[in-house]
Amino acid sequence: MSPNQAILARKNLDRRLATLQGEAVAVPPRGWLKGIREALGLSTRQLATRMGAAYSRISAMEKAEITGAITIKSMREAAEAMDCTFVYAIVPTTSLNDIVRRQATHKAEASLDRLHHTMRLENQAMEGEDLANERQRIIAELLAGPSRRLWDDK
Repeated sequence: MSPNQAILARKNLDRRLATLQGEAVAVPPRGWLKGIREALGLSTRQLATRMGAAYSRISAMEKAEITGAITIKSMREAAEAMDCTFVYAIVPTTSLNDIVRRQATHKAEASLDRLHHTMRLENQAMEGEDLANERQRIIAELLAGPSRRLWDDK
């Protein structure tokens, strides 16, 4: 994916996720499966029948949800059996472009620290505005290139 395509993809995802950002989703204390099942008045046997599963599977699924061991497939199947839609999302805490820019800044700082250290040893250290300009140049270069480069440890 070209850098321009990546920027457009991030903007599109940001727009789609904007309604979810900052929303605190309060999980029912006993989990979504049990909470929805009980709110609908379904017994574990009734849900098992609707899912075409063994009665014991429902209790196991509800326990697995609480521990975080349930699969997405199981959540989707249970939701459909209760005439619900299972929603799964990873919602960034800020915009995707902000995350990418922060990573570029972090990587630029690390690169600049190494360069600055070497230049100081040679008594050629950059000062003030030159240092700030070089930082911005490295950030711009990183942002103009492939996004995958930003996440390499080197």
